[in-house]
Amino acid sequence: MIAYPMFLPEPQRDGYGFQPVSPMARSELQSGRARQRRRFTSVPTVASVTWLMDDGEAQLFEGWFEHILLSGSLWFQCPLKTPLGMDEHRARFVDIYEGPILVGESFWRFTAKLELFKRPVLGAEWIIEAPDYIAMADIFDIAMNQKWPKAEPTP
Repeated sequence: MIAYPMFLPEPQRDGYGFQPVSPMARSELQSGRARQRRRFTSVPTVASVTWLMDDGEAQLFEGWFEHILLSGSLWFQCPLKTPLGMDEHRARFVDIYEGPILVGESFWRFTAKLELFKRPVLGAEWIIEAPDYIAMADIFDIAMNQKWPKAEPTP
């Protein structure tokens, strides 16, 4: 899998967001009601991203998009923050990016839509068996990192 270049910045928060593709099919009935069902389980998500890059990063980004991703048509591993945290996601460009747009003296803004291969969602086992761990994750984190006794060094 092609990796996102480590020399390039992560997306900015401005305009950053996700839009999952609907997994449902809906059929309107003559009675006015509707039948609704799950069409498929593996649905993509579209991420809206914006990068702000200096001159060198912008050159690298455009070259990587054109020559490594073959004009953005190939999948790559992209570091993105989701509600699950920061992780690598299999992504590809929906279309060519917008930009570069000059910002300030020598920064460039690129905006794009990325298709994530799979919707980033918590596994069923966590929701079914341990929802309290998820709902109270911040308390667990504090307990483990601030209150838990430190391990004694081994001689």
